[in-house]
Amino acid sequence: MRAFGRWLLWMLFAGLALQVFFVGRIALMAVVDPQSTAFMRSEAWRIAGQSLSTDKPWRWSAQWVDYDQISPHLKRAVMASEDAGFTEHGGVDWEAIESAWQKNERRQAQAEKRAEQIERRLARKPEAVEAAVKAIKPPKIVGGSTITQQLAKNLLLSGERNLLRKGQELVLALTLEALLSKQRILEIYLNSVEWGEGVFGAEAAAQRYFNKPAARLTAQEAVLRDAPRLGLPGPPHQHHRGAHGVGADSMTPLRRFAPSPLKGGTTPVAGPSPFHGVPGPRHCVGSRLR
Repeated sequence: MRAFGRWLLWMLFAGLALQVFFVGRIALMAVVDPQSTAFMRSEAWRIAGQSLSTDKPWRWSAQWVDYDQISPHLKRAVMASEDAGFTEHGGVDWEAIESAWQKNERRQAQAEKRAEQIERRLARKPEAVEAAVKAIKPPKIVGGSTITQQLAKNLLLSGERNLLRKGQELVLALTLEALLSKQRILEIYLNSVEWGEGVFGAEAAAQRYFNKPAARLTAQEAVLRDAPRLGLPGPPHQHHRGAHGVGADSMTPLRRFAPSPLKGGTTPVAGPSPFHGVPGPRHCVGSRLR
């Protein structure tokens, strides 16, 4: 019993030390640009392994640029597609999480109902039932993560899906919001997020897809470049997976945004959208970055 108590004490101490380490890393990011993230290092190992075991060439690009060197059109496009309430929430959008939980439960119930219907129709053919049930696609999991949560996961955590990792993600998201400004969070996110396999950050993606710096991206190019992350066709002859794709079922036609007088903000503008027919967000983003 005493040995178990010591083990438990050591586990608590290790957990506390890990949290202190995380807080220190995040605090340092207020003044030091992170050169890589846990997700980037994981992808580097995966891509390197593929290049060694297959004929697939090694392709990797990442380049840090300051916040002012990223097009405001891209900032608005990313906030609109990934986290419409970024400027308003404190790192975690509890309503979005609850909504995503309810939607996942409904989809799971629908999948189970379809399986039951198939079993009843093919009750006399057990082999056919098993094959038909296996053919049913598992329900797509909808997430309610904010940009801050995505950054917390990419920076410091693994890609595992479990409650412990999700709980740590929430704690880190709140820590990021407490220690960094919204502008700094968005700057790190835009420099570390993946646009296509092995393409990390706004500058690397702008150079890869449009052969120009991220600062010179137009509004249309910003939407096109974010398209792979929305599950849409990207720039001509380019179609890469994104690190955090958003399901097309959650999109409506993109509204037109104009810069607000405040830095980084947006104001919805009346009139026809210049991107008519391109899926976009449900809500506009906030009017300012603190």
